[in-house]
Amino acid sequence: MPMNRRQFLHHGICAALGGASLYSALGSMRLMAAAVGTQNARSLSGYKALVCVFLHGGNDSFNTVIPVSGQARSDYLAARSGLAISTGLHALTPQPAGGPGNYALHPSMPELASLFHAGKAAIVANVGSLLYPISKAEFQAGSVPTPPQLFAHNDQSSQWQTARPDDANANGWGGRVADLLHTANAGQVPMSITLSGNNLFERGSVVNQYGMDPSGVSRMSYQDDGDECWIAGSCSQWSPDITAANAAAYNALLAPGTQANVLERGYAEATSRSIDTYRLIDSALGTEPVWTTPFPDTDLGNQLRMAARLIGVRGALGMQRQVFFASTGNYDSHTQQLEDQAGNLLELSQALKAFHDATVQMGVDSDVTAFTASDFGRSVTANSSGTDHGWGGHHFVLGGGVLGGRFYGQMPSLAPDDNPDDTGWGQIIPTLSVDQYAATLARWFGVDAGGIGDIFPNLGRFASPDLGFMA
Repeated sequence: MPMNRRQFLHHGICAALGGASLYSALGSMRLMAAAVGTQNARSLSGYKALVCVFLHGGNDSFNTVIPVSGQARSDYLAARSGLAISTGLHALTPQPAGGPGNYALHPSMPELASLFHAGKAAIVANVGSLLYPISKAEFQAGSVPTPPQLFAHNDQSSQWQTARPDDANANGWGGRVADLLHTANAGQVPMSITLSGNNLFERGSVVNQYGMDPSGVSRMSYQDDGDECWIAGSCSQWSPDITAANAAAYNALLAPGTQANVLERGYAEATSRSIDTYRLIDSALGTEPVWTTPFPDTDLGNQLRMAARLIGVRGALGMQRQVFFASTGNYDSHTQQLEDQAGNLLELSQALKAFHDATVQMGVDSDVTAFTASDFGRSVTANSSGTDHGWGGHHFVLGGGVLGGRFYGQMPSLAPDDNPDDTGWGQIIPTLSVDQYAATLARWFGVDAGGIGDIFPNLGRFASPDLGFMA
């Protein structure tokens, strides 16, 4: 995809400043020490990839995983008023152990239901940003600290992506994982690749995320003239206003040792790396495979299709570990939730199924794990035709390495009144922390016990450091 000069400068500056939080991001030098050698990342065997699918706005997971029997169903109908869904549901078996009833997936999610029944997808119940385990009584008394700015989009989205609600300057937990394991890769392509713009999840101190458009690597159009010719000398024919002298002048600005200050050097180095990385990736991608399950032509479908293509050329890029970020929006459903969520969850279900099938086709399904994340869950009670900001919510994890076909964690009560799991204003209190969810994935990815402690320093506050949903 062509990129004009102004856009390229913007991306280059972001890349150059990506490590600006080197000392402040974690509030500690422990992880920096780990990143430069505590864990021998080159000893990791095989290939693995983590794929974060972020649902911006806060998915209503209580209309995603829906109770269909018992007291849970009665509570759901009482709380949900005109938002309750009764037809077209995809029953899930087995059901959660000791749960208050049976559950099903939203009518728009037959693909995810099939993955669940095949043992390739799991549901992790009632996850949220936490500082400590907390009960309703403790929350209402204010006797146990809670994450700042609960129920606010920006803050909760950040805390999900960092797993550090106690540190506003923290890097993303995906970025911290990449910092620790980046030497496992032999190539120069960064371990962290985003298909959905700059994100906090992949921000690290050592590894900068590499941004790609779902259609391919963005290229620079010199002097905003629309010509896709690289100015670094690879063009066989210059356009009329791109002269050899112009190209030579720009290349001179990038030449090592010619910059006057550290910012200029950082920008020149970032730009040169971007050009080199573009050429490597563009050459490696080649012709796209014919997928056994076609990817849907949606925003999320196209992002995951590019992630699959990059996984397919991992060998050519020298990659043994990769972290991907994809995202989609429109989940802030204060109104028109039934209509909007039906489309959102259809996009999600179809894209995740196509992505999983692509990993099966490539023979790496046991080595690739995709998982959902979101700002927060939604309120139990309905707000006219939608729901309000919540706290805890359910999430999907899928891949051949997932111990699927099961629920993990405790399904909460959805009672509209006198609910023991409710803050008192309709928000469900999480019983699993983002730390536990993320640490389970990081452990599968290859982070050792010492690294887990460095990346998730608050994990010891919770009873189960590993939730057991990964093989």
